[in-house]
Amino acid sequence: MKTPITHWFILCLQGAIVGIAAILPGASGGVFCVAFGIYEPMMALLAHPKKNFRRYYKIFIPFAIGWVAGFLLIAHAAVFLFEIFPEASMALFAGLICGTIPALIKKTYDSNPSQNWSPLIISMVVVFTFLGFLQTEAINSVAPNAAWFVFCGIIWGFSIVIPGLSSSSVLIFLGLYQPMAAGIAGLDAAVLIPMLSGLIITVLLTARLINALFAKHYAFISQLVLGIILSSTLMILPTAFTSIFSVFLSILCFIGGYFAAIKMNISKQL
Repeated sequence: MKTPITHWFILCLQGAIVGIAAILPGASGGVFCVAFGIYEPMMALLAHPKKNFRRYYKIFIPFAIGWVAGFLLIAHAAVFLFEIFPEASMALFAGLICGTIPALIKKTYDSNPSQNWSPLIISMVVVFTFLGFLQTEAINSVAPNAAWFVFCGIIWGFSIVIPGLSSSSVLIFLGLYQPMAAGIAGLDAAVLIPMLSGLIITVLLTARLINALFAKHYAFISQLVLGIILSSTLMILPTAFTSIFSVFLSILCFIGGYFAAIKMNISKQL
């Protein structure tokens, strides 16, 4: 039998895991919310805050405390990895993302076997073309500023309300992930304030819509999400290496990340 203290601790731990997933490339905070049974009450609270606050506040206070702790903890680790092993870090994160894809595809197919896969193909082509344009225009080396950190928050907001969407690959490609993680780790207000503003506004504006779309058109929306994930992952795969050691280390990291994601296999619970 769970005591109130035990229940509170479990919610803090779950929040920490979701906070880690929110910033860890290849993971999705929304996926873990679904796995922990938090997603539905979270979406209900975000979609109708006045109506559901009294019903769910006892859940989300310890959950939010844990989320903040996990979010800040992994930021330090991410900054360290990028500084010491940049190519291997990118490969590891790409492997983590790829490891979640088979389960997401299976879940999408099981939800509606008769649904054709044209939304996935269209999404991949559009996103890949867009990211390719950014690369051609050298926008992926943008100088981070308040507006770009608001953009980071917007992308992270979508990863909260859309289970399975990992926003990190897009931010890595644009060159925003590392400065953002460094700002979070250092509690830099110039990073945290615009980022959290973008995140909160996005979640509040889209929660009701996303909830309704997934309820009515899960297979279609899920395919669009998969297209974003696949395209952005292809764009972050490392292609330039400093040494043979870096090549082998990157390969090992990709394989390790892939099988680590499959081992967790949280996505199958969506």
